[in-house]
Amino acid sequence: MIPILLIVAGLVALTAGGELLVRGAARMANSLKISPLVIGLTVVAFGTSSPELAVSLNASLNGQPDISIGNVVGSNIFNVLFILGVSALIVPLAVSSQLIRFDVPVMIAASVTVWLMCLDGNIGWTDGVILAAGIVVYTVWLVWQSRREQAAVIAEYEAEFGEKSMATKNRLVVNCVLVIVGLVLLAFGSGWLVDGAITIARNLGISELVIGLTIVAAGTSLPEVAASVMASIRGERDIAVGNIVGSNIFNIFCVLGVSAVFAPNGINVAASALQMDIPVMIAVAVACLPVFFTGSLIARWEGIVFLGYYAAYVTFLVLNSSGHPATGWFANIILWMAVPLTVLTLAIAVWRTVLEQRAPATA
Repeated sequence: MIPILLIVAGLVALTAGGELLVRGAARMANSLKISPLVIGLTVVAFGTSSPELAVSLNASLNGQPDISIGNVVGSNIFNVLFILGVSALIVPLAVSSQLIRFDVPVMIAASVTVWLMCLDGNIGWTDGVILAAGIVVYTVWLVWQSRREQAAVIAEYEAEFGEKSMATKNRLVVNCVLVIVGLVLLAFGSGWLVDGAITIARNLGISELVIGLTIVAAGTSLPEVAASVMASIRGERDIAVGNIVGSNIFNIFCVLGVSAVFAPNGINVAASALQMDIPVMIAVAVACLPVFFTGSLIARWEGIVFLGYYAAYVTFLVLNSSGHPATGWFANIILWMAVPLTVLTLAIAVWRTVLEQRAPATA
């Protein structure tokens, strides 16, 4: 009974925390005249990734490298395939051109960099410093870019609201409190939900490996789920999408980087992660470019495709970890049928988008 109560309490806390976080972040963007996308890429993304940082850092200090790197890789896959999939089902998500031009390429570059660092089987102290420096450079660039575009953003807000927003210190303090309370509720809620789910999974005889790759990775991403879904419901689409991309960048640069810096002997990387899970993370990041580019939004059917691939990924993990004889043919179906069909569909959609964009210019 206790695990069920933990799950229920976790869901309640996640819902309330997501609502407060998104409301506070949106109002903070308004008060500071900062783009909601930048708030989503920084305050919301970094805040909702704090569980990943806590779990991976603790695992690296306690000599559990599989959990440390598996949490980051699994969370990044979950963020894109599951969270964006669910959010797009609620409402098609508009995608900022900045994400396509800069942030998604940064996410792809970070993913590839981690794979290259893992080729020797270890993410060492130097690798960790390089990754940690990446989050500093990325954040500084975002702040500089937002300040540079401040005049345009102010004009945008005035056009939207019809009047200048009253950016007072009192309002800013209240919004900061909302964000902090929201993050605290998300942290407690995700912890309760993960604890309850792990207890139930163990009682059902599910292996520790599957629990780590699915429940722990998904559980530490629950703040992102709550924040992005609530942002979609409230119509804050920039926050919904920016939260996911920013969280993935933060997970690689900061979570993995800091964990590698403080790990006594670096983070050892299992061969299975190097051969399977990290390439899947890279493929998911690369898939964002054509999906985001088509019409500058994530359509509902694309959200369904994302969810389908996440279900397939989890199914493969379960089959593979249990040594099920169906693992081979299931992987072949995904690799030789589902993936090529999806690539062809996206290629056609991208081509149509290009033709539509060129039509006004040639008219």
